[in-house]
Amino acid sequence: MEQLKHECGVAMIRLLKPLAYYQQKYGTDRYGLNKLYLLMEKQHNRGQEGAGIACVNMDAPHGEEYMFRERAEGKDAITEIFKRVDGSFTGQLYMGHLRYSTTDKRGLQYVHPFLRRNNWRAKNLCLCGNFNMTNIDEVFEHLTEQGQSPRIYGDSYITLELMGHRLDREVERLFSDAKLKGLHGLYITRYIEDNIQIANVLRTTMPHFDGGYVMCGLTGSGEMFAMRDPWGIRPAYYYQDDEVVVLASERPVIQTTFNLNTNQIQELLPGQSLIISKSGERHLEQILPAKRYSACSFERIYFSRGSDRDIYQERKRLGEQLMSAIQKAIGGDLAHTVFSYIPNTAEVAFYGLTDGFRKRYPHVRTEKVVWKDIKLRTFITEGTERNDLAAHVYDITYGSLVPYEDTLVVIDDSIVRGTTLRESIFKILDRLHPQKIVMVSSSPQIRYPDYYGIDMSRLEELCAFRAAIALMMERGMRALLTDTYWACKKQPQAKNHVRAIYEPFTVQEINDKIVEMLRPEGMAAPVELVFQTIEGLHQACPDHPGDWYFTGRYPTPGGIRMVNQAFVNFYEKFG
Repeated sequence: MEQLKHECGVAMIRLLKPLAYYQQKYGTDRYGLNKLYLLMEKQHNRGQEGAGIACVNMDAPHGEEYMFRERAEGKDAITEIFKRVDGSFTGQLYMGHLRYSTTDKRGLQYVHPFLRRNNWRAKNLCLCGNFNMTNIDEVFEHLTEQGQSPRIYGDSYITLELMGHRLDREVERLFSDAKLKGLHGLYITRYIEDNIQIANVLRTTMPHFDGGYVMCGLTGSGEMFAMRDPWGIRPAYYYQDDEVVVLASERPVIQTTFNLNTNQIQELLPGQSLIISKSGERHLEQILPAKRYSACSFERIYFSRGSDRDIYQERKRLGEQLMSAIQKAIGGDLAHTVFSYIPNTAEVAFYGLTDGFRKRYPHVRTEKVVWKDIKLRTFITEGTERNDLAAHVYDITYGSLVPYEDTLVVIDDSIVRGTTLRESIFKILDRLHPQKIVMVSSSPQIRYPDYYGIDMSRLEELCAFRAAIALMMERGMRALLTDTYWACKKQPQAKNHVRAIYEPFTVQEINDKIVEMLRPEGMAAPVELVFQTIEGLHQACPDHPGDWYFTGRYPTPGGIRMVNQAFVNFYEKFG
């Protein structure tokens, strides 16, 4: 319901045959470029603030460009980029990126891929990624201690500079080897390009970072790589045959683009890198030891394409597991209950919920009560005007229930800030005059920010946190607030001290306070909130145990430090 900006999307293609092969077989010299376009367009959901592509042509003669890049801003960036590129944007290696900013940094200079230039082909580096690093201050300090002076302070540029520095060292190592072997001139260059070990670059770069990431790169000499963080927080999938190697953030986009079965596509494992050499040899290498597996559950609930075979079934289970709590909320009166959902991401959970009920009660009533009508236009900047427009983002189907008789059950995939509920959903649902509204979330209460690529960075934005603080104030528990502040201040890396804020309260108490806070003035129908349980989440998504949004169990030290700092910031501003 509440549109979240989130982790970016990546796409990579390595053509393994001569370019003439694709022209002859597929009738176009834009085969790689066309496939890259499809991979990116089918991941458009992952980034609408900007996009970029890069290409390396290993056949380009000396004196001609061999490494190309195009970037654009805005929701139409993909279309703009692919209209702009001409026949010169042809090669064997392709990279694409879709950007959603999780910081306040805007502008073309922050759009991936990032490019580090050099007259030695092997020292040219192009990077993009789906990542958010939580210890960028430490990495920046590491770079400056080496004598470097990065031009821009941001995790993307600092990652590029650190990895570029290690790539320089790898090239210089091979240069020394070549000289010892008695090689000269172009023979040295060829020796370097034929023997460069990207694994060495990754092993000396990636241990410095804390965060969730899939890091992708190309070198000017024709090396390609992608690496996943050792906790497995961010996802990556790949496919290879004798014509191509392809990697993307989501499995179904590879399936559709290359007409594959689910089982033909592999998942990159935590700490693992897929590396393709200049010659086209590809292998997997374990760069960092895998740590506590923490694949993001929010990926499954909200962000990833529901067309994935496993994600579709998981979202259905998330809905079905809510049956018992919903039956209690409606007092068992299914005859006077109408089920619906918030379009569009909650639709699959709605199917799971209603299918589950129909197994026992064949005559469950369902209606499409809510319609997503228009998009909120960003040119309206005044708060009052924005709120008035937000109230009309959704519309209702009039006559879809019996007024003052029917209970309306509406399922959504998540309730984060609660703004859309307060400004729009509750107001329009009340116009139908239900005798009660049961608002259902297929995810648990979101209690903590994310620091690995999703724009939930401030505690005070989360309605569950605001509810807990309100309960503390009502019950005279300000001392707990202060104690938590000092714990966060003095021991920021010891543990997540913010969890203490929720311990005095039950889920139901927080639910009731959220309703009280979000209920618009003048609303007539009573409202009850039903959230997914943590146990239900893990039963539905057993292979994605990362649940820090709900439990505060951050997998990395950087996440723990940042949530404690977020509470310090909150207390010093509002406390």
